[in-house]
Amino acid sequence: MAKKRAFISFDYDHDKDLRGSLAEQAQRPNSPFNITDWSLKEPVNEKWKKKARELIRRADLMIVICGEHTHDAAGVTAEVTIVHEENKPYFLLKGRRDKTCKKPKSARSSDKIYNWTWENLRRLINGERYPDVSAVQ
Repeated sequence: MAKKRAFISFDYDHDKDLRGSLAEQAQRPNSPFNITDWSLKEPVNEKWKKKARELIRRADLMIVICGEHTHDAAGVTAEVTIVHEENKPYFLLKGRRDKTCKKPKSARSSDKIYNWTWENLRRLINGERYPDVSAVQ
């Protein structure tokens, strides 16, 4: 099976370390995904939105890493809005086990934040929605 191309959305100011952790998992030999692009560290304006839309269109799905301040991250909010408009699949991962992680403002009320485990990540990327994929919110 071909690896899926994932766009990674995260709070650049607070969760850059988490992006690195996800990038390491993408390098595993049995990983079902590779990272094609990740959040842009530029002011959110029309030029930024156009560039983000182009990157998201090239991806198969978006992985949103949620941290303590994700709800205040304008870039993540804009990227999730774009993924909705483009009808691309996405899911939210809890980036910090011992912290309260927040959804982006543009997340749907039905969106769950899933625990970040290798099994959950693999299943979510493959589009599997089983009850044993633990959701924390």
